[in-house]
Amino acid sequence: MTTTTAPEAPSVLIENLAKAYPGGPTVLEGITTSIARGEFVCILGASGCGKSTLLNVLAQLEPPTTGAIEVPDDGAAFMFQEASLLPWLTARGNVELALRLRGVPARERRQAATELLHLVHLGEAGGKRPHQLSGGMRQRTALARALAQDRELLLMDEPFGALDAITRDLLHDELERVWKATGRTIVFVTHNVREAVRLGQRVLLLSSRPGRIVEQWQVTDSIRNDAAAAAALTRDITDRLRQEISHHA
Repeated sequence: MTTTTAPEAPSVLIENLAKAYPGGPTVLEGITTSIARGEFVCILGASGCGKSTLLNVLAQLEPPTTGAIEVPDDGAAFMFQEASLLPWLTARGNVELALRLRGVPARERRQAATELLHLVHLGEAGGKRPHQLSGGMRQRTALARALAQDRELLLMDEPFGALDAITRDLLHDELERVWKATGRTIVFVTHNVREAVRLGQRVLLLSSRPGRIVEQWQVTDSIRNDAAAAAALTRDITDRLRQEISHHA
């Protein structure tokens, strides 16, 4: 007798999602997709296409106008473009604050925050305040703070967009390492095609307003580890993005 295992439920399920504001334009329309547990998905599109709005809906910061979403019961952690660290707290203190809000007992918070800072390679910087940290170090602290919320789903809204290219590349490596170590489900918004191919297992392209999923690509490890294949896919996605922008110009 052969037994079969039922497929695991997705971490995120979006069905025919639309978002419009009273008296304003329709921002998102007909969004339908699912995201598996532990999957890394990048959302790509031109400025103003609704990428951040989609994250806000997934974070339950805004309700959809129509359609439905399913996210993990504990909601989502959110990492923004700016680190937004509290300047009067140290790096460790900023991470401890997230643990405190989660209800972690005081006697356990320092050790947990230290472990998270080590995870993002900031173990020696826990006592420094934000103004003493580089831009990349502040973003790693913000990542540790997001991980401190201990939620399955991590939403990231262009978190490396303000960084220089070298720092951004280094943080790509760091984020990939942390993702593999923690098994988080990550939805990562970007307008940088190279970044999407570097990080995502799947890339979703949104049209200009209203934002719809017009195409998607799987990015396998064999593509990611082959510079020529990754460059070719980056060109293909860039060409498709340009077509979409021109179509809606």
